[in-house]
Amino acid sequence: MNKATFEDGLPAQARRHGSLMPRFMRRTASRWRALMVTTELLLLCGAVFLATYLRFISHAEPLASYTTTWLLGARALLFASAIMLGMTTMGLYQIHLRGTRFGALIRQAVGFLLGTICLLTLYYAFPPLEIGRGILAMALFFGFTFVAGLRVLSDRVVGVEALKQRVLVLGAGERASLIEQRLRRQADRRRFHVVGYARCRSGGGGSEETVIDSGKIVTIDGPLAEWALINRIDEIVYGPDDRRGGLPMQDLLQCKQVGIEVTDLARFFEREAGLIKLTLTDPSWLVFCDGFNNSLGRRFSKRTMDVVASMLVLAMTWPLLLLVALAIRLESGRGQPILYRQERVGLLGSTFQLVKFRSMRTDAEKDGVARWAGKNDDRVTRVGRIIRRTRLDELPQLWNILCGDMSIVGPRPERPEFVSDLDRDLRYYSLRHCVRPGLAGWAQLRYAYGASRQDAEEKLKYDLFYVKNHNLMFDMLILLQTFEVVACGRGAR
Repeated sequence: MNKATFEDGLPAQARRHGSLMPRFMRRTASRWRALMVTTELLLLCGAVFLATYLRFISHAEPLASYTTTWLLGARALLFASAIMLGMTTMGLYQIHLRGTRFGALIRQAVGFLLGTICLLTLYYAFPPLEIGRGILAMALFFGFTFVAGLRVLSDRVVGVEALKQRVLVLGAGERASLIEQRLRRQADRRRFHVVGYARCRSGGGGSEETVIDSGKIVTIDGPLAEWALINRIDEIVYGPDDRRGGLPMQDLLQCKQVGIEVTDLARFFEREAGLIKLTLTDPSWLVFCDGFNNSLGRRFSKRTMDVVASMLVLAMTWPLLLLVALAIRLESGRGQPILYRQERVGLLGSTFQLVKFRSMRTDAEKDGVARWAGKNDDRVTRVGRIIRRTRLDELPQLWNILCGDMSIVGPRPERPEFVSDLDRDLRYYSLRHCVRPGLAGWAQLRYAYGASRQDAEEKLKYDLFYVKNHNLMFDMLILLQTFEVVACGRGAR
């Protein structure tokens, strides 16, 4: 049965509720970030034009000469790009960002500050690009006001239930209940609304054990596609506890025929939470799903970025390297090592010697037993506490990156003693070694410092998400947002 024949056979009520325009409007919310980026770019460019006109409003001749040149457009675009780069550094374009409205405003202020520093540096290096102090100050004021107002408005619009993706979950057991447990916050559900949970048959023919609250259970009488169209469902998430009864293939195919997305629970979590839920994932899903790009082009782009980024960071931070080395020598005295070398596990399980500034006493593991670093660890020296909080102890790993043992972005390398235990206890742990370990990583942005098996399990979900979805743009966004982690001292011990 083709799509036209199937739709013609539906009741008029189902065809009416399944009209394309409401669904298009709801799916616009899932693409809100792209719309926000475009709108903010235009607003920031407009702020420069507005500031220019206000600056020369009483001087017609300078205004005419200033606005007729193509340079004004280039200057406006440069201004907008620098400010948006600063906001990207503060994670303001991250899909999974959580926080209060006041916190977002503070992030925006810091992002504007970083963008301004970038602009002033460019103006110093290339004077023709400069727009003048008065125009710059007004453009920053207008731009900050416009962007803040847009974000308040967008939060209200995206929060409207009518514009969210309407989701039906097929399943009401333990697996389906993970949506209520892990995606329960309003910030987690900015892009979707769960209409309800429908019980599925178990492998034995009966209904699965219900864990979801009865008020959220829906009963589907008649064809699934008809019910979904009447209730304006945009996406069906398949997540029963027992799959032995088989997929309701005919029903799901009919839903796809009328334009309703069909997603399994693991893919839904990956998209909405930015992690791979280990309890939902089976080997076949990992084998046949998209991602895990390790092509020649990807390896070349990643290695190029590693070398260029590490050289730039080294050029900017070499004075700090000398100061940290001097501080360690003054605290520990002559004869004590400044650098610390430790064996770590790298690409495909190979080992290498990771280099760091020494932040602990030389007898930190005098009994030879490997230990996680704890909060307020008494083995950490006074200088060590400072350089660990600011992540300056990690800078010597730029040498590991240049040597090819590490990447600028990737899962953090662990010690072989920990890896052997974690690989035995945690499913799919070895998959994180499919890429080179990194100085920065997705797990470091999304999760606090890991110092236990439980922390390692949580971070593995984000590491696997990175391994599956890594690309050049993702690496650049992680690297930019790492600045926020370092500046705020999040996760340091």
